[in-house]
Formats: sequence, C-alpha cells, structure tokens
Amino acid sequence: MNSTSRTNWAALESRSEENIDYSDIPPLTDEFFARATLRIPAERAHNLVQLDPDVKQWFQAQGESYKTLINDVLRQYIENNKSQRSA
Repeated sequence: MNSTSRTNWAALESRSEENIDYSDIPPLTDEFFARATLRIPAERAHNLVQLDPDVKQWFQAQGESYKTLINDVLRQYIENNKSQRSA
C-alpha cells in the first residue's frame, strides 16, 4: 500500500477561507441545537462525574494533577467509610 499523499498541501494552505464555498452547508440554527443530542462514546462515558464549578476550580488550583487528587480524595473517603453500606 502506498502511503504517499497526492494532496498538494502548498496549494491547499495558500487558499484563504474566503474562497471556500459553504453554500451547500445548511446553517446551524438555534432549532438545530435544541434538537441536538450529545453522544459520548461508551468507553468514555463511564468516567463522567458532574462537579460543581467551585469544586472543580478548587481542585484545578491545586495543580495540573488535579484529576489524580480528586481520585485520591474519593478513594480516601471510601476507605474511611467502608463500614457503611449503601441503601
């Protein structure tokens, strides 16, 4: 299989966006977004957690490894509450 691109990248990069014809693309209206559905791949969906903005900001202020810190805090909570059972 030949992996050499036949695209003329120099010619493509020299074009300005003004020359791109968007006439066949319908505009994205408020109605479109009202009917739109967010789809998250299943392999990523299991990692979603809703945090209040101030909670997230506090953890982010602790450093770039804030996600690890959140996980550590939750793990410590679990360890401290192992004797409690969920209803």
